Amino acid sequence: MPFVMPDLGPVMPEIVMTCLALLILLADLVIKRKETIAFLSIASAAIVTYLLAGSAGITFKGMFIADNYSLFFKLIFMLNVILTVLISVKYIAIEKVNFGEYYSLILFSTLGMMLMASAGDLIVLYLGLELMALSAYVLAGFLRHDIKSNEAAIKYFLLGSFASAFLLYGISMIYGLTGTTDIYKIGEEVNRLIGESKISTSSPIHPFTHSPLLLSIVMFAAAFSFKIAAVPFHMWAPDVYEGAPTSVTAFMSVGPKAAGFAVLGRVFLTAFGAARIEWTGILIPIAALTMAVGNIVAISQTNIKRMLAYSSIAHAGYMLLGIIAGTSEGMASVLNYMLIYAFMNIGAFAVVIMLRSEGFKGDNISDYEGLAKTHPLAAALMLVFMFSLTGIPPTAGFMGKFYLFMSAVSAGYVWLAVTAVIFSAISAYFYLRIVMYMYMKEPKAEVQLSASPGIALALAITVIAVLIIGVLPSKVISVARIAAAGF
Repeated sequence: MPFVMPDLGPVMPEIVMTCLALLILLADLVIKRKETIAFLSIASAAIVTYLLAGSAGITFKGMFIADNYSLFFKLIFMLNVILTVLISVKYIAIEKVNFGEYYSLILFSTLGMMLMASAGDLIVLYLGLELMALSAYVLAGFLRHDIKSNEAAIKYFLLGSFASAFLLYGISMIYGLTGTTDIYKIGEEVNRLIGESKISTSSPIHPFTHSPLLLSIVMFAAAFSFKIAAVPFHMWAPDVYEGAPTSVTAFMSVGPKAAGFAVLGRVFLTAFGAARIEWTGILIPIAALTMAVGNIVAISQTNIKRMLAYSSIAHAGYMLLGIIAGTSEGMASVLNYMLIYAFMNIGAFAVVIMLRSEGFKGDNISDYEGLAKTHPLAAALMLVFMFSLTGIPPTAGFMGKFYLFMSAVSAGYVWLAVTAVIFSAISAYFYLRIVMYMYMKEPKAEVQLSASPGIALALAITVIAVLIIGVLPSKVISVARIAAAGF
């Protein structure tokens, strides 16, 4: 058969990202301002992604899909990497790890996330996941002189390997059942299998009527639960978040989580859509336990990075409600909340990085005592992000949770939405404790902030977005609904 050149239009953002990530590696020895090239690469990929918006494209025989759903997630990835680079410049200079491969690894990890969001085939999904994960493992241990950073990388790598094994086993199971790795064809085959089971048993499919299908769903759920740090696959998150460089922690708290939810939505609602009874039965207890563990264990944390790690776990539980709802409105609420989460979480980590200086890490919650008296603007910014993470109006976090919880209520999961509201109220204790330390305690010593133009710009972007989306949420949720319309 003659070779037919595939359409490269839909994959142009990934091509641009790859070329410029390689350029940073090559230019490392001759260009000092490596972050400038990183910005150029991100800007180029973001422009191409924006130009593709509204024009769905499928290439490589359906293995790669550039639809509104994937493009929305790619813009979140772009935002995540832009904010990460902004907050990294001063931080990696303080840590003395200002190497070109730092930015390359961030871009390669982002490239993996982009492949995951556009995967129309399980093979592409796995390639994207491994590219994202391997880059993240190295980034977690980038502070080679720090024992905690080394420990974080090893734990992340070992546990991530188990998650990859779960995914590969699930892929092999589903391939054996359906004879394909195409996500949409798998959906057709699963629908046929369930239809045959209903005819043979005269009842809806039961775990014992098609146990291989159920086992493959369990494998996929376990693998993706690790990526979004959902209970009981969350144990890596606190140690990795604490040990990794703070800028990398900010990057990992948003990017891999968003990629995990992008895949969860496409695989579970498309490939396993007909088996919704089975996977909701798996995800409901995972969501409830994730909200419970994340919010309750966070109360006892004294390290702010560990506290934000358990916070991240809890927010994964909230976002699972949108997946469980199984509707386009539920997916739209997940997309909307993921964008909001990127702003408020990276903003909080930017404030943490500001406290980092020579000889002072600023990782303990007690380090924020009296910050409002010594640095009132920094305290005010942290207050906004803590209010948003709690879900207090008029911040974006409140509107994000509102749409998530209402999608669960509309789908009939009232008790699960009530559970989420209760745990969200519990979260106010550990978020507002930081506010109390800043405003109601006397400073122990003068804290020198390591502010830089990059951090200042990142904080300006995040706080303005949190406040504007909180007051005018309709635009973002409308775009999210368009992106999720296919579900």
